[in-house]
Amino acid sequence: MLVSATEMLQKAVAGHYAVGAFNINNLEWTKSILATAQELESPVILGVSEGAGKYMTGFTTVTAMVKAMVDAMGITVPVALHLDHGTYDGCYKCIKAGFSSIMFDGSHYPIEENVEKTKELVKIAHAMGLSIEAEVGAIGGEEDGVVGMGECADPAECKRIADLGIDFLAAGIGNIHGKYPANWQGLSFETLAAIKAQTGDMPLVLHGGTGIPADQIKKAIDLGVAKINVNTECQLYFADATRKYIEEGKDQQGKGYDPRKLLAPGAEGIKTIVKEKIELFGSVGKA
Repeated sequence: MLVSATEMLQKAVAGHYAVGAFNINNLEWTKSILATAQELESPVILGVSEGAGKYMTGFTTVTAMVKAMVDAMGITVPVALHLDHGTYDGCYKCIKAGFSSIMFDGSHYPIEENVEKTKELVKIAHAMGLSIEAEVGAIGGEEDGVVGMGECADPAECKRIADLGIDFLAAGIGNIHGKYPANWQGLSFETLAAIKAQTGDMPLVLHGGTGIPADQIKKAIDLGVAKINVNTECQLYFADATRKYIEEGKDQQGKGYDPRKLLAPGAEGIKTIVKEKIELFGSVGKA
């Protein structure tokens, strides 16, 4: 059964750990992430971008797939199906499709418009039993066509959004999507501490979790981050394992070209990185 992410993230804040939000792009991604979370007895959030949802033929398909896999695999750990960087319209589509959690990314709007749209969506989401994430300050890099420069959020604006009744808050603190460049300045813990001071026990979200050094991850968790998003690293592990399989000619041995065999190394690669991240985030045994 899918659950909202509210309770699992409130427990994470109290327990000083974080829950991994791993993006899914197809059946292989979903199966690998669910299996690893179950093995480690960790709660998990399955993130779906609007682009990935479209690729999988729509949010209704995604919901049906995830619910069926949770049942078929005997998954007992808490699982939230969450819209990642959702538009206003995308949020309504995911609510209708049966997601258990949504994110409205209004960070590119003027703060007044962000507030109004977030306020409306909070009311709808909570009436349906969904958790809702909002965003202040841009996350660097590109996500489904939305480009940000990695600007740090204004703590006062974070408080305004948090006071609307959202369940968790994504605030830009110098983090970016994709690979981090060599000249990256690191996370702004000064900004994170200021946001924490304004938002209290509100679970905070760190997007762009790929490539952030472990010591910075742990410090962010100490300062209230309870949800950490990982996508690029899963893609890199999948691509590297698949490339190695093909370059070694294994796709030409026997029925190595069978997609179940061809995709297996990549799926195992995803399990490897998801396990590494869950252990780093401290959510092992927290289901």
